[in-house]
Amino acid sequence: MTQLYQHILALVFAVKEINANLQILPNLTLGFHIYNSHFSASWTYRASLELLSSYSRFIPNYKCDTQNELAAVIGSPNSADCLHMANILSNYKIPQLIYGPAPMRNIKTEVAFLNQMFPNIDHEYEGILKLLLHFGWLWTGVVIVNDENGERFLQSVVPKFILRGICFDFIGTFPTMSYSTGLMDLVADGLKTFNVAMRSTVNVLIIHGEIDSMILLRMLPTVSEYEDIPIKAKGKVWVMTVQMDFTSLPFQRDQDIDFLHGTLSFTIHSEEVLGFQEFVQMRNPILEKEDGFMRIYWEKAFQCHFPDSEGNMQDGDICTGEEKLEILPGSIFPTSMTGHSYSIYNAVYAVAHAVHAMHSSKLKRRVDEGRLKLWNQKMWKSFRRVKVGKIDPMAPQEEAFSICEEAIVWPSRFNQAQPLSLCNANCPLGYQKTKKEGKPFCCYDCVLCPEGKISNQTDMDECLQCPPDHYPNVGKGSCVAKDIHFLSYGEPLGISLACFALSLSFLTALVLWIFINHRDTPIVKANNRNLSYTLLTSLLLAFLCALLFIGRPKKVTCLLRQTAFGVIFSVAVSCVLTKTIIVVLAFMVTKPGSSMRKWVGKQQATSILLSCSLIQAALCTVWLATSPPFPALDMHSMSKEIILGCNEGSVTMFYCVLGFMGLLAIVSFSVAFLARKLPDSFNEAKFITFSMLVFCSVWLSFVPTYLSTKGKYMVAVEIFSMLASSAGLLGCIFAPKCYIIVMKPELNNKDQLRRRNQ
Repeated sequence: MTQLYQHILALVFAVKEINANLQILPNLTLGFHIYNSHFSASWTYRASLELLSSYSRFIPNYKCDTQNELAAVIGSPNSADCLHMANILSNYKIPQLIYGPAPMRNIKTEVAFLNQMFPNIDHEYEGILKLLLHFGWLWTGVVIVNDENGERFLQSVVPKFILRGICFDFIGTFPTMSYSTGLMDLVADGLKTFNVAMRSTVNVLIIHGEIDSMILLRMLPTVSEYEDIPIKAKGKVWVMTVQMDFTSLPFQRDQDIDFLHGTLSFTIHSEEVLGFQEFVQMRNPILEKEDGFMRIYWEKAFQCHFPDSEGNMQDGDICTGEEKLEILPGSIFPTSMTGHSYSIYNAVYAVAHAVHAMHSSKLKRRVDEGRLKLWNQKMWKSFRRVKVGKIDPMAPQEEAFSICEEAIVWPSRFNQAQPLSLCNANCPLGYQKTKKEGKPFCCYDCVLCPEGKISNQTDMDECLQCPPDHYPNVGKGSCVAKDIHFLSYGEPLGISLACFALSLSFLTALVLWIFINHRDTPIVKANNRNLSYTLLTSLLLAFLCALLFIGRPKKVTCLLRQTAFGVIFSVAVSCVLTKTIIVVLAFMVTKPGSSMRKWVGKQQATSILLSCSLIQAALCTVWLATSPPFPALDMHSMSKEIILGCNEGSVTMFYCVLGFMGLLAIVSFSVAFLARKLPDSFNEAKFITFSMLVFCSVWLSFVPTYLSTKGKYMVAVEIFSMLASSAGLLGCIFAPKCYIIVMKPELNNKDQLRRRNQ
């Protein structure tokens, strides 16, 4: 892998720096030997055993070279290689500095000799979680390498993501390289997962792999072209772990990697080491004879050839040694020090300080300085060729994660708009989430909030209930304060009813005036004129009583409304009942030998009127004493209004008052109906029958209408019923008499009265 050549250069540069520094190991010289593990267990075990042998002799446990003393081993960037290495070297108590991800080991003898240069992996996982939550990427997919670290990520990390609201459309696996697995088998297995990932609806993919996983990943797009997968049209945002790197094999140099455009990756913290770039740029394969890797790297990187040891030339371009490393693409060779290279650089210094401490009397101070240099640093930054943010676990919680969204170049498919990765669109304001059966929890439908509830944020699990004095706006995204309403004199309905009531009051007063002025005429004197005066007065008060129901309800008006209405109407109906009874009794008295004469007179009429009225007055008194009406705000009857009205206090007493008045009306109607054919000079019984028919019809229709309306319209219905029923009594009983008095006075005499009785 051409990119990993920088790891070698970081090792060489650090060793040269230390050997040139007289403050560290002044009497010792650091050397190094490099082994290639080939990401293979067998090669790793062999290299580990060679360390236990004499130089150039593969005889483990036989080592007679005292000049080259092994101080420590700096491990591979691959966790599996570190694991194989630790199996052997820990038995010989050889310190190992690992600059790749930590191998999962519980054996104390191995862990004791493993020194981790790689940061705590949990910080990276927390960073990935914060990244997903920051951009709202809740619908994702995961690809892991099929090894112990991948299994650990699946078992311990994925559940934590789910608890924070992130769910996964799929969890796929990449195969791992092994001794028995061929390259084509790896590609075939990896392609299955790649197909699933590309065809998924998710826009964000998390890939958890090792440094060699990139080789396989870069092969898949080329192969997938034959599988009818439109890679460019299926652009995804890849979120890669720090264990991966943009490594490549030589034949992948010119491969299209547009499918990785916009990838976000975490990397180990790295700083520019003074002199490293100059050291790299001055490398020359012609002059650097001791670097056995350089010529191989040079040929692979620049696609040219050097003459062999006998001077023979191969076909193709000739390497001059003057080629410039800085012109190579970053996927072949990065000129700035990568995170893994920086870890190797620090690992060499850690070994040097440790060896120096063994040979120095200033052990504590030197060790502390070394630790301070290595450990007192920021652990993480985001990875791309452009740095876009950082994760700093040492910082306060609110400053631990930071990102510059403007610095990110998204995959071209998104036209530089921030990608969304959701199973479905967010539920807008006014809607709440509801679960889809058989789907992950982050896949849901959106349903409109129920009546009286709102959702003021997107994707709310449950709508919120508005306060009683508020109601949802049209979109159910916020609560709006309800207006207070009552039947007022300032609105057309209130004005109309008030004018109607005053007009009828004036008309009643006019009729009363006519009757008083013609009090000595037969038509007024007939059927007890005092009852007529009382009835007209009660009707006048009934019309005026309607005005108590209009306007802002107050304590006094609430107390007087229903009680005044009940008593006044009871008096009116009692007058009608008394009139009807008098008509019947008067007819019965005229029969010879009748014993009913003693029941006819003013005293009996007064008794009937007072008894009925007093019963209603007693009911109203009990009502006011036990549970009187009072002003109240009704916040629930109307969805968008607060109704200011009178709470009746005791509903039972209200219907008792109404029921007693209805009983009087029914009795009056019944008696009048039975007496309608009795001979009467002015048809009093017939007029009363018609009047009570109107009265009962109005109040029978009032009950269902009243119960089916709300707010101020209930008050309007009651006012209209009061006015209509009172107008019925006024019109049916007194209109014919007024017509005779005013328009036909010749009929208003005793002769006419006798003629009619005959």
